[in-house]
Amino acid sequence: MTAQATAMEALQKELDRLNRTPGLSATIDKVDKIIEMLTSVKDQIVQSGMDTHVASMSITRTQNPIKSTFEKINDDLKGVTATQRKLGKMLDKHFPLKDLPSEHDAMADQEPLINRAISMHLLREGQFSVASTFIEETGDAATLDNVNAVIEGQDQANASDNYDDEPMDEDRDDDDDDEDEYMSPLEGVASLGFRQLQNLSSLQSHELEAKFSQMYTILQDIKSRNLLSAIEWARSNSVELEARGSNLEFELSRLQYVWLFKGPSVNGLPDNELNGTAGALLYAQQNFWRFGNRYIGEIQQLANAQIYARNLSESPYRHIFSTETAFADVASSFTREFCSLLGLSAESPLYIAVTAGALALPLLIKYQQATRAKGTEWTTTNELAFETPLPERMLYHSIFVCPVSKEQTTEQNPPMMIPCGHVLAKETLQRLLKGTRFKCPYCPAEGLEKDARRIMI
Repeated sequence: MTAQATAMEALQKELDRLNRTPGLSATIDKVDKIIEMLTSVKDQIVQSGMDTHVASMSITRTQNPIKSTFEKINDDLKGVTATQRKLGKMLDKHFPLKDLPSEHDAMADQEPLINRAISMHLLREGQFSVASTFIEETGDAATLDNVNAVIEGQDQANASDNYDDEPMDEDRDDDDDDEDEYMSPLEGVASLGFRQLQNLSSLQSHELEAKFSQMYTILQDIKSRNLLSAIEWARSNSVELEARGSNLEFELSRLQYVWLFKGPSVNGLPDNELNGTAGALLYAQQNFWRFGNRYIGEIQQLANAQIYARNLSESPYRHIFSTETAFADVASSFTREFCSLLGLSAESPLYIAVTAGALALPLLIKYQQATRAKGTEWTTTNELAFETPLPERMLYHSIFVCPVSKEQTTEQNPPMMIPCGHVLAKETLQRLLKGTRFKCPYCPAEGLEKDARRIMI
């Protein structure tokens, strides 16, 4: 077992011990009890007309109970504090804080940007009260009344978001006349744009908080295999989703059909005419009319599967009715579309940055140390050309300015690493060629054109 694995195992044990530590809810009750005793003494003294004898007797009677309760509170806090201290010491021992082997800290002057990323991550995760406290303590944010209102109203929203897929009647065509007056629920927030999200105080917008609260609630519903709130959201934003070419609304409705088709033995819904194959067919009749133009082929497959209802696992449509990853997939699609309508990325920038940093930083440090030892250290101030070792899903576009041509690289003119470790644009490298050989403009090393390789920075 490696030293790192041993360290992680020790940390896991301490973390498990911390999780087994009794919570402080009982301690809070004890504090409330002390407050009640003190309030009772105060009332007795006031009712006696501030009589000194009554005051003395009342205080004397409560002195020991209050002292005893205080001691119990201290014991509770000592137990939790001791466990937390052990975990902290274990972290310090196995993961000591080390300075980066660089004279330049690229994020040293970006504290507001870091705080904004943390705040946005907390909001996206539904940690509204934590986000509010963080914003309040790290910036000059305004009042938290709006945030508190969102938190208090979340339960009400959960109760009211019991959407039902009602059959559409012919009167629906009348709504088309008002299309010019249509406004998406997300339109106001999306119009804020990226600039208004640059400062922390803007993150305390009541509307922005409400939208993240809505997203979190819908994701919880999807996790619980309840798609109704997500379908309602997709319908209310169908204009924007259609403009983006999104198939989210149909994806949700198709999964709802499949989930009903599975029947009460699988979906756990009431065993009535709205569930099972009959309920799925009724749902399709009421809701699939809106997708006829774009998804007629998929709808026909869903309808044909009714013939194989008794032996679906052996039917040619069995792959359509697989739900092993369907809800997780649709949750990802929903998050992506919801965030896109807010002008945000589908994944938390903080998560991406931390994950990418954890993967790339160790190799980056090793590369810097190696080039420094060989005397081929990068010479441009605050820059280091390095191929970031990240999975493909984290590679968005290569950003590199050639130190010779001073031009940013492109898909047609990508960055190329030569054998000595320096990086140049492809066009620059071609201009340096003498036959098939070249000399590095930054060190005495020479190389062949075939030894240069394209990299992603």
